[in-house]
Amino acid sequence: MEHLMNKNVREIQISGIRKFYNLLTNYKDAISLTLGQPDFNTPEHIKIAAKAAIDNNKTIYTPNAGLAELREAASQYFKNKYLLSYNVDTEIIVTNGASEAIDIALRTILEKGCEVILPGPIYPGYEPIIRLCGATPIYIDTTNTGFKLNAAILKEKITDKTRCIILPYPSNPTGCILDHEDLTEISKLLLDKDIFILSDEIYSELNYKGKHLSIATYPGMREKTILINGLSKSHSMTGWRIGFTMAPEYITKNMIKVHQYNATCACSISQYAALEALVNGIDDAAPMKIEYTHRRDFTYKRLVAMGLEVVKPEGAFYIFPSIKQFSMTSFDFAFKLLDEARVAVVPGDAFSNYGQGYVRLSYACSMDVLKEGLDRMEGFIKKL
Repeated sequence: MEHLMNKNVREIQISGIRKFYNLLTNYKDAISLTLGQPDFNTPEHIKIAAKAAIDNNKTIYTPNAGLAELREAASQYFKNKYLLSYNVDTEIIVTNGASEAIDIALRTILEKGCEVILPGPIYPGYEPIIRLCGATPIYIDTTNTGFKLNAAILKEKITDKTRCIILPYPSNPTGCILDHEDLTEISKLLLDKDIFILSDEIYSELNYKGKHLSIATYPGMREKTILINGLSKSHSMTGWRIGFTMAPEYITKNMIKVHQYNATCACSISQYAALEALVNGIDDAAPMKIEYTHRRDFTYKRLVAMGLEVVKPEGAFYIFPSIKQFSMTSFDFAFKLLDEARVAVVPGDAFSNYGQGYVRLSYACSMDVLKEGLDRMEGFIKKL
């Protein structure tokens, strides 16, 4: 009866990131530079708060939108950090990670026949949801603009079917960010257009160039922007699954319907942990960011010394070198590297066709692991 499965679901592929990660089960001695999993433990004060919530039987349903005190803390946190202002009661939803936040946002605003513009290469988690909604992903090639979307190339792709534009910065997989000039020009372009912006800012605390800028703070953009954020990267809380949507009331009141029937509410224990993170861990990401900067610089220098063309990341904890000089597909290069040198990276085409000819390395691992992985990679490249 498989032919009765939803056609849109049947046509979705498992993430290329996970596909390659799963190959590691056959290579027990491999060094993995694949997943965006911080190697830092969740800060102790957050774990203590979660244990206290369990001991105090805070194990019941919360309001659909999340604990009122957590939404208040989130409102203050993002206001203090990025000058964002959202109403606690009507404009913030606590979700099961940023992934659910993306899901409910797109399912709320998309319908069959509309288009969503995405800058490629890009994290592969958006396209499946877009297609499940019956909408069409429209990719923009950013490989010639330093992996950055700009107003000029965006303008060429906008049609009367364009419903949403996704801004995933700092970027997974490239580590690029949009600066003030980029955001100014994009906001001017979109000012008079009835097009939503989904701004995925999950890596906002890992900006190595300066203070993170959100397009929602630019003139006319707040009313059409859905902000996505969460605690997985900033507080090393990937498994706790806490994310946030922040959007105008007219959008949020519809997203909460999708969230309610999808998940009811985020995990209560995780919400109390998140409350502690936002109130007493406002700068928990600072020491992580210092360490990531050190690893970023080390990785960049090593890759350049190997003769690889690579854009230096300005955020997140990924780097995306070109391997085009070896006349191999991204998958073939990555598989050969794994099979012969026991180093796992992610083929670039996991991040859309515009990632073909690149591979992604994650430096969210210890320096010892990173050094060993790059030593092996250097030896492998010398033999090519």
